[in-house]
Amino acid sequence: MILSGDRLHAHICVNACPSRTKRPVASKAFTCSANGASRKTTIHKLIEQQSTLLIPGVHDALSAKVLAHTGHVSAFVSGYAVSATLLGEPDVGLLTPPEMSRKTSQICMSIPQIPVIVDADTGGGNVLNVQRTIKQFIAAGAKGCTLEDQKWPKKSGSVRGKQVIGMDEHIAKVAAAREAIGDADFFLIARTDARATSSKRGLDEAINRANIYLDAGADASYVEGPRSIEELKEIGKRQKGLKACSMIYGSTTPLQSLSELSDMGYHMVFRPLSALYAATKTLLDTYAQMLEVGKVTDLEQLLTFDQFNALVGMEEKLQYEEKYGRGEGQEKLHVKVPGLSRPI
Repeated sequence: MILSGDRLHAHICVNACPSRTKRPVASKAFTCSANGASRKTTIHKLIEQQSTLLIPGVHDALSAKVLAHTGHVSAFVSGYAVSATLLGEPDVGLLTPPEMSRKTSQICMSIPQIPVIVDADTGGGNVLNVQRTIKQFIAAGAKGCTLEDQKWPKKSGSVRGKQVIGMDEHIAKVAAAREAIGDADFFLIARTDARATSSKRGLDEAINRANIYLDAGADASYVEGPRSIEELKEIGKRQKGLKACSMIYGSTTPLQSLSELSDMGYHMVFRPLSALYAATKTLLDTYAQMLEVGKVTDLEQLLTFDQFNALVGMEEKLQYEEKYGRGEGQEKLHVKVPGLSRPI
């Protein structure tokens, strides 16, 4: 086990998997709390249980409810997705941390049983802004975040024109985030976009940064934008500790299955935009059909009124309303209220 600074890296062991060959899995991944005691977060525990944790993206409370309904055990709130759905704008730095925090709070309230990781982008500014952003996300109910080393205004991972800040500056941001987290149940993922800065040296620089960010206090790290399967494998071999990657349809990174990425050594796989792209395609088709023929003809693509109400919990709310005496003719719950202490 490697002790570095104020944290312990993930201890890696070989675990048998019935469906494929043995691969490294996180068996004792933990960080140090403020008093030096070992501490596992909810996300650490999920990684141990799942070996490779699939983390789909959600963009609002409804998409979060659908995710929970289908049986997923974790969720990711993407800045790209929230910028599109909240502002109708691309991911070019227009979304602010307070807006992201409010959206995260709504999502966490809608699926309290599901741990949510949120996209912190660059943290909102310097180390002080990073600490405020982290505390806002913790207060919103999130169980972790990604923190990237792009220059502001940042851009989506696969968009041209990205630049990164100095490594020392992001090390300070990661350390500041770790201090802000303290003993909270919150998992910190350091992301580097350095791969995009050079076709020759970008990969080596990105892997080096990812490893150093772990030393600075991150629980896991990931290299954004590998350009080939070979690069994905190289990162899996050379990157230390818990490794994450992101799969986005149409991006520079070739799509791989969860099993394939697990065999490469990854512990967390984000699919942040699949649901957003699917929902948007359905909206385009549905609105186009209504414009063309005046109605939706492909009813198999729609939920019924009752099915949708069941998904959002309509019956449960109606029962609560009736329980507390809102429904006419229903038996009311009688509550004794102390009298006023003085006349009004």
